[in-house]
Amino acid sequence: MYKNRIIQEDLKKICNEYDFSSLKEKTILVTGALGMLAYYYIAAFLYLNDEKDYRIKVIALARKGEVLEKEFGKREDVDLLVQDVCEKIEVSQPVDIILHAAGRADPETFKENPVGVIEANVFGTKNILDLAKEKRAKVIFISTREVYGAVEKSPVAETDAGVIDQTELRSCYPESKRMAENLIISYAHQYGIKFEIARLAHAYGPMMKIQNDGRVMADLLGRAVRKEDIMLKSKGEAKRAFCYVADAIAGLLLLTVADANQIFNIANETEEISIRELADNLVKWYDLKLVVQPENDDGAYVKFARTKLDTKKIESLGWKPSVGLEDGVKRTVEFFRG
Repeated sequence: MYKNRIIQEDLKKICNEYDFSSLKEKTILVTGALGMLAYYYIAAFLYLNDEKDYRIKVIALARKGEVLEKEFGKREDVDLLVQDVCEKIEVSQPVDIILHAAGRADPETFKENPVGVIEANVFGTKNILDLAKEKRAKVIFISTREVYGAVEKSPVAETDAGVIDQTELRSCYPESKRMAENLIISYAHQYGIKFEIARLAHAYGPMMKIQNDGRVMADLLGRAVRKEDIMLKSKGEAKRAFCYVADAIAGLLLLTVADANQIFNIANETEEISIRELADNLVKWYDLKLVVQPENDDGAYVKFARTKLDTKKIESLGWKPSVGLEDGVKRTVEFFRG
């Protein structure tokens, strides 16, 4: 899949726009290696190896050994580590950088396995930090905009904090991400771990999960890919701003070469759109029909009002979003339709 045309075009743009030469000959462990963000992150290193001879070694960690073998098993620059991130992680070779991307972020899992969500974010993060302490490796942690909770100001900067109701089912996700962030800060303080934390917002694109996910972009794009009616579970008045995966990965790679020990928002706030507008666009672009269902609040969906994220910190590293919503959506649908 790494050789897919759309992914190759994305990687070429990322890797030629920014300087990642400090990553030459590094060993990088990636957890949750089969998820969209982790997959693209690994693919960027493979592209740098193939096109620029960076000689980066990747250790790809995930639970599904057969899928890992299918995606990366034929590469000499990738070692496979088949395990759950909640188990102790043992690696014999040196490790320079760890991207911790393991963990589920979909509402369907929040309903079915909230304890598992917490375990990956808390116990998994501690295992990663223990390995980083042993190897003296830098940790890049994928967090979420949801750690801000209900906050009244907009845009929201990295120093802001809002309220999360810990008694709500859905809070398994943002509360455990908050705890993971504090674990990282604590390890940095107590053991000198180097880190960067990326608070991502609404990333989408090729390799995303488009079935049984529960997030609005995944559900709507999944139906567009399958040429089904576009279905809304509300009037669609809520607004979102979506970030194409290549832009999100460019941000993560810039944090990988940074030396900041800080938290960064990564979001594309340039094209805010209502869910109804997004649905109407998919109907128009793909000649589909729109069906609006009765609203259903089952406790798995975020309730606090949308606030924009302040992205000035990541922009100070040279980052800027470059893929518009229409282009990103069409690239994603084309990827899945083949």
